Amino acid sequence: MKRQTGTVHHVTEADRGKTLAAFLRPRLDSTSWSAIQKMVRSRHVLVHGNVCTDAARRLKEGEVVKVLEVAAAALPKADDVRVVHVDDDVVVVDKPTGLTTTRHHEELSWPARRRQMQPTLEELVPDAIGRHLHRRFGSVAGRAEPKRRRISPVRAVHRIDRETSGLVVFARNVPASRILAEQFRLHTTHRRYLALVVGRANPRTIRSHLLRDRGDGRRGSAEGDDGKEAVTHVAPVEHFGDDYTLVECRLETGRTHQIRIHMSESGQMVCGDRVYASSRRDGLQDESAAPRVMLHAAELGFVHPVTGEELRFTSPLPADMRKVIADLRKRYAT
Repeated sequence: MKRQTGTVHHVTEADRGKTLAAFLRPRLDSTSWSAIQKMVRSRHVLVHGNVCTDAARRLKEGEVVKVLEVAAAALPKADDVRVVHVDDDVVVVDKPTGLTTTRHHEELSWPARRRQMQPTLEELVPDAIGRHLHRRFGSVAGRAEPKRRRISPVRAVHRIDRETSGLVVFARNVPASRILAEQFRLHTTHRRYLALVVGRANPRTIRSHLLRDRGDGRRGSAEGDDGKEAVTHVAPVEHFGDDYTLVECRLETGRTHQIRIHMSESGQMVCGDRVYASSRRDGLQDESAAPRVMLHAAELGFVHPVTGEELRFTSPLPADMRKVIADLRKRYAT
């Protein structure tokens, strides 16, 4: 998967609140409303690095709109969501990149047709469970295959970013949802990520207090004790010269964008990260050709909400991260 090329436009204060179509029309000379809508629906537009197929989406100041020369790849489907574990109370899945975990609050009122244009992981998981169970138990020798039974909606208890791949657990009933959510709130779960970062990383623990807005509309660390405490334990796994490092990040807390913020603020941004891109004083830039944020939720552990059993699951690196790492190994082989 190659990084898409195209023209980039920045949303200013004057553009805030405009629809995507209204924002693009004056920037694309001699382009009709219908042509813009068709271009958006055909996956030629990114908003802040994510494909947007909704021409009526309202833009926020600071967002970046990119018009692609070639249409972006199609969104993952239920078949692309791998079920790692499922029982009556919980389901653990391996999330592909390109999916948000849950629906944003402002999107909950969207009609079903509009939601289908950009499905979430939460919405795809029931179908993935049905397909998984059907493959395991649906076929019986000498009998016609039964219809897949309808699976009830699942309940989110935590999230990972759209571009981040890896393990996510959902509850399948209300009691399990409450117990799992409490484990994540108290940070008693086990969460280990693998990330490819710029620079030569050394073992360390990063502690800060994260704010929703650090002053420029983005999340970041506070200078004092304002915000919520965030702790990330970093350990190198593999160095690629002094230019890149594959690191493991173990979360003691689980704040939004925690790893991306901590690594960027320490001068070792996660490869492919456009939101928290950092300018390095030593001149080292991200030239990894990473097609997305190189971050993967590789391990997830929690206590089963009903049986009390300690569960732990692992996920291998996805193909796109393996390719970038393989290319770096060749580049730094000498």
